[in-house]
Amino acid sequence: MTAAPDPFAVHSVVETPGCNPVEGRVAWDPAHSLWNGTMLAGALILGPLTLTWPALALFVVTTGLGLLLGHSVGIHRPLIHGSFECPLWLEHFLVWVGVTVGMSGPFWMIRAHDLRDWAQRQPDCHPYLAHRAPMGLDAIWQVHCRLDLTHQPRFDLGRAGHDRFYRFLERTWMLQQLPIACVLYLIGGWPFVV
Repeated sequence: MTAAPDPFAVHSVVETPGCNPVEGRVAWDPAHSLWNGTMLAGALILGPLTLTWPALALFVVTTGLGLLLGHSVGIHRPLIHGSFECPLWLEHFLVWVGVTVGMSGPFWMIRAHDLRDWAQRQPDCHPYLAHRAPMGLDAIWQVHCRLDLTHQPRFDLGRAGHDRFYRFLERTWMLQQLPIACVLYLIGGWPFVV
């Protein structure tokens, strides 16, 4: 008789000899930093200048849908934990919605989640993974940096790693917001885009 799969297992991490969650350095991640910084600056600077009630309502609805349906149900549950099953077309749609949140591609999200989860289960881990740095520094690290572990584990992305659509999303995650921005511009102008 085989044991039931551990629902709390870290699914994509494959521990390799000598892998270590402590030794490493935090490095600037230009792609994520510039993307996140531009989005944040645009929201903080242009948001107040273009604010309308319909644009605010759109922000609330799309943020809720993007984070709940896309990030939580689309990326987190089926790809990271394997705890949500649905037809593949629906899974692809939900993961696409999650990618449009703008954090990164699906593979980056899986690796970031599972590395943190694996590291926090060890006797000790790097402050970047444990969120032990002061709050301001930790926020900067999480938005603008990555952790380069000296001896990191290997990752096996399983079925998702072989999916052509997910590979496409991983390569084009920043571009996925452009069609949405164009449609929003046509419907409500710059307030809807911002």
